Amino acid sequence: MIKNKKIFLGTNEADFSEKKVSGKLLQIGDETFYKISHFDEMRPFFMTVVSHSNHWMFISSTGGLSAGRKDCNSALFPYYTDDKITSAAETTGSKTLFLVSKEDKTSLWEPFSDKYAGIYRITRNLYKNAFGNKIIFEEINHDLALKFTYQWNSSDHFGFIKKSTITNEGGESVTLSLIDGIQNLLPYGVEQSVQSGSSNLVDAYKKCELETDSGMGIFSLSAIIVDRAEPSEALKASVVWSLGLDQAIKLLSSKQLDTFRRGGVLTQEEDVKAEKGAYFLHDKISLSAKEEKNWLIAADVNQSISGIIDIKEKLKSKEDLLDQINKDIEAGSMHLLELVGAADGLRLSAHRPRNIRHFSNTMFNIMRGGIFDQNYQVGKIDFLEYLSKANKNVFAEKKVLLDKLSEVFDLNDLRQVAENESDADFKRLCTEYLPLMFSRRHGDPSRPWNQFSINTKSEVDGSKILDYQGNWRDLFQNWEALAYSYPEFIEGMIHKFLNATTFDGYNPYRVTKDGFDWETIEPGNPWAYIGYWGDHQIIYLLKFLEFIENYYPNKLAESFSKNLFVYANVPYLINDYEDLLENPKDTIVFDYENEARIQAQRAKIGADGALLTDVNDQIYKVNFIEKVLEIF
Repeated sequence: MIKNKKIFLGTNEADFSEKKVSGKLLQIGDETFYKISHFDEMRPFFMTVVSHSNHWMFISSTGGLSAGRKDCNSALFPYYTDDKITSAAETTGSKTLFLVSKEDKTSLWEPFSDKYAGIYRITRNLYKNAFGNKIIFEEINHDLALKFTYQWNSSDHFGFIKKSTITNEGGESVTLSLIDGIQNLLPYGVEQSVQSGSSNLVDAYKKCELETDSGMGIFSLSAIIVDRAEPSEALKASVVWSLGLDQAIKLLSSKQLDTFRRGGVLTQEEDVKAEKGAYFLHDKISLSAKEEKNWLIAADVNQSISGIIDIKEKLKSKEDLLDQINKDIEAGSMHLLELVGAADGLRLSAHRPRNIRHFSNTMFNIMRGGIFDQNYQVGKIDFLEYLSKANKNVFAEKKVLLDKLSEVFDLNDLRQVAENESDADFKRLCTEYLPLMFSRRHGDPSRPWNQFSINTKSEVDGSKILDYQGNWRDLFQNWEALAYSYPEFIEGMIHKFLNATTFDGYNPYRVTKDGFDWETIEPGNPWAYIGYWGDHQIIYLLKFLEFIENYYPNKLAESFSKNLFVYANVPYLINDYEDLLENPKDTIVFDYENEARIQAQRAKIGADGALLTDVNDQIYKVNFIEKVLEIF
């Protein structure tokens, strides 16, 4: 029998005691959280922290993360793949250090860092709330009798909120010198492709400034990175500010962390250039037995000078500001609850884990496929914008009729308007209209070809935007479930499906509110392919047809003889039979001439410019029977 030897780190015996991973539901305040005890004993895993607005956050159990607004080109932390985010925990995202003084002895403690693994007896726990929009990291240092937690939240008005708490778990007072903050911050104007391929060049353009009166850090580029002889001013910035440690020294980079580790004196940083941005608070606090200290850091992207001034004004009333932040965070949670509830995601049974699982499934379903904005109500402004982008000619011809519409009208009113008109294109566009919101294209850092856009509000005035987009499966697979909550829209879903398929029975790459897209040739991009799909689409259509027949018997029969369906004109050509025999793996070619014609028509009339036309350049229309026969 081989006995384990005692291993010492310095003068202390290393702690390699066995820790059992476990999970359970519990209440923190008024919220339900799922706790994973000793999560650090698991292999690193990847999570998404959701939002009711346009925030996105992908975070590893190591603490490394990427986050931002709308899409990966508006990132607060670099948008990399899963493995890079996981391994970047020491350099990206939250970072905290303590110098703990007790009885003339000072100890260095870095929560969640594996640099000093085994020195202390620690317990690490992870908590995520049932809504999926809050996550808490907790480390308990049993030797120092201290507990540190930090929590990520999202606020529509204030951005990303990191709340931190240090608690003295012991029976004696303790003095702490601390550094807490976030690092590897991106300024405005760094596209994901530039960050991935030219990160060193991006660093050279970075400019970090401290507003000393407000304590706000402003992170910008000295100029937008372009290789053209033209002005390219960076007129927006990422901003970070804090509440709770009002006398703290602020650092705008990670350069002084080692000085802190050695017990050196730190100096405030007010102007840092050509360095990765950071925002750290350095302060000294004393905690009596069982006492805790709280503070927060708020960060946001794409802030104009007017937005920065507005935040500075709010910082003058700090107590009221803290209340505003907390209320906005909770309002976001309630709005997320409303969105999921609108899709029948609130299951109440005796089995709480199943209730939460159902909530999560429904939430991610509408995050991909969208949720209808006002049930069966239609907003005039959005409908008119949709119609003008779809077909400028139809929009102009129906202007008098459209002007008579109420600001908000019922779906049945829209159907009645369409029924009374003879224009088949107008009827088709009215039927296809789906007032969906909250849809964000499926995408995460684990797959480099995935892109996403959380287009929920205007960047100009903050007004609500209705939008949806997704790969073929992303949308129709999720609409299958959504139809049970909104059966009246099933006809529109079927029309959107059928009218995005081609004459030869295939479907394009992506479907959007404004039409459809196809993959194009991208020389040098190993992830860019062109291709038709037709096999996996049939089951989605079958489910739609079964649904409408069950809920509205004989409704389909009304479309058998009406020419309300069209064909997508995708610029692909299927190779000749002899060529297919010679190389079965090379079945289609890209038709550059047709691509140019389609794009010219799109620019001329709108999204309908990508539809198949007859010899008279009129949109070619067919009935339901012909359309379905073409697919099958």
